[in-house]
Amino acid sequence: MHDDKELREYRDLLKPPEKFEEGFGWKSIIGAVFIGFLMMPGSMYLGLVIGTGIGPAARWVTIILFAEIAKRAYTRLSQQEVFVLYYMAGAAMASPFSGLLWNQYLVQSEAAMMLGLTQHIPEWIAPQPGSESFVDRTFFHRDWLIPIILMIGFELIQAVDHFGLGYALYRLTSDVEKLPFPMAPVGALGNMALAESTERSETSWKWRIFSIGGVLGLAFGAVYVLVPAASGVILSEPIRILPIPWIELTPATENILPAVATGIQLDLGLLFVGMVLPFWAVIGGAAGFLITLFANPILYDHGILHRWHKGMGTVDTVFANNFDFYMSFSIGLGLAVAVVGIVQVIGSLRKSDMGPFRQRLKDLFKPPPGRGDFNIWIAIGIYVASTTTYVVISSALVPGFPWIFLVAYGFIYTPFISYVSARLEGIAGQFVSLPMVREASFIAASKFFGYHGIGIWYAPIPFHNYGKATVRWREIELTGTSFRSIIKAEILVFPIVMIASLLFSQYIWRLAPIPSNQYPYAQELWHLQALNTLLLQSATLEGYSPFFEALNLNYAAWGFGLGAACYWVLAALNLPVLLIYGVVRGLGQSTPHSIFLEVIGALLGRYYFVKKYGLAWRQYAPVLLAGFSCGMGLMGMLAMGFTLIMRSLGSLAY
Repeated sequence: MHDDKELREYRDLLKPPEKFEEGFGWKSIIGAVFIGFLMMPGSMYLGLVIGTGIGPAARWVTIILFAEIAKRAYTRLSQQEVFVLYYMAGAAMASPFSGLLWNQYLVQSEAAMMLGLTQHIPEWIAPQPGSESFVDRTFFHRDWLIPIILMIGFELIQAVDHFGLGYALYRLTSDVEKLPFPMAPVGALGNMALAESTERSETSWKWRIFSIGGVLGLAFGAVYVLVPAASGVILSEPIRILPIPWIELTPATENILPAVATGIQLDLGLLFVGMVLPFWAVIGGAAGFLITLFANPILYDHGILHRWHKGMGTVDTVFANNFDFYMSFSIGLGLAVAVVGIVQVIGSLRKSDMGPFRQRLKDLFKPPPGRGDFNIWIAIGIYVASTTTYVVISSALVPGFPWIFLVAYGFIYTPFISYVSARLEGIAGQFVSLPMVREASFIAASKFFGYHGIGIWYAPIPFHNYGKATVRWREIELTGTSFRSIIKAEILVFPIVMIASLLFSQYIWRLAPIPSNQYPYAQELWHLQALNTLLLQSATLEGYSPFFEALNLNYAAWGFGLGAACYWVLAALNLPVLLIYGVVRGLGQSTPHSIFLEVIGALLGRYYFVKKYGLAWRQYAPVLLAGFSCGMGLMGMLAMGFTLIMRSLGSLAY
């Protein structure tokens, strides 16, 4: 892999500190409660309405509010305290119990009935449709007791698992192999900007840029979120000045571009996202889409995309094309990306000087002083214990599934793919995974070991890739935050997240059926997600399965060959690494709905703002995006608060 200029710019943005400080204290405790009970419901609501939560906004609002309180108490937030609040906000925005909202939909969905899978969905995921809980729209019913208990147990294991193999691989790739992790400074710098903004003066550039983004977010959020939400409570149909989730253009372009899903998503946040993302990654994804834009009509003319017909919208077009071609083709593409990543990792290992590596191996047991590290054997013990627990629970929930597969997932596949992915993250900032390994093993168990059912698709199997976790630990290190602060934050935030997520999932469901016109994103896209999910799950049932009709190994081979060829041709031309990965990944079926504004943002950032502000723009852009997200988040919270109050009053009236 050649030394990429863009990766080098990101890598050189920040160096590791020499001193680490504690970031956990009483401010963190109050912050956790604030995030869980005020920010989380807004994020859940926005996720159902427009498809995105308020994760970045929650972090900014929390930190700005606490900074203002600290000033009036004649104290301040340190950079490490800011990061702990930032970390907890990210954990809280996961909203684990919002998954129950999806489960209640899935078991009642038209897709499940159409594919004949309703009765096969296990009751430890959701009760069958005849349950009284669906009539009352409540999770506080005995039929939901086992799903809730199991979800709490799974989340607890995952919380502990954060400090297992991911941490051990971070110590290996960062402390021993000294890999640069070029994308980690981006996240760390955004957090450091948060910390500096808490000590702002009126002339601080960070505060000025954040304020500009915040005002834009408030204005756009009022139009995009507040007006539809408020009008939907008062009127029979909400007023949408801008279409949510997108402007549908597929019927208008079907004669020119048959079998191509077209449209534009008018979420202004995508413009700022395009400014923040690496330029060549955005352009690569757009280039991959343009290739499919020309390929789909050709595939349609040759009878490959034969399920598409005129009159279909985006959702139906994407599903039909997926069934006919792109599911199989994407499997091959994903395999090509994975093989390329593995080859690069093997190549970099062969070029490594193993003599110094063996000498540095002692760094596994002697980490930098004051960083708050714990013994590497504890991390390995956590990994072994959590993986064993996953195996035992999955075997109990799905007794017919071969346990040897579970052991292989946890103790062979997971460490292998995690190390490959961690090393590629450390070298090029790229994530790698092998496509369809889990799915293929499930199908093999069905065909050769006599397992029939879909319970295994929902079981907590030990099938993980901890490559991303290494980047998170690197970000913590770059901010100078003691690792012990993160351990304390996890212990604190877990019960708060569990309680708040369950309560607000229940409350939001009681407001209106999910999906419905009150939740337009869920109403538009959940049907497609359910079809894709259940189509795959049907492969492990006895008898005919639509999955095998959709799977075509020839198309998968085309995907692998084309993906590998594109990579090596682009690499031979010495093009940027992120462009290469973007093009290869973009060759899978994608839509222009979000790409359009992202590309405009990337072009504006590179050819206007970088020329005007220089490389400092890389620091400005994340702050601008955070300000916009904050404004959007505030409008989302206002919309949700108005909706909750008005619907509660309506319920009380009767």
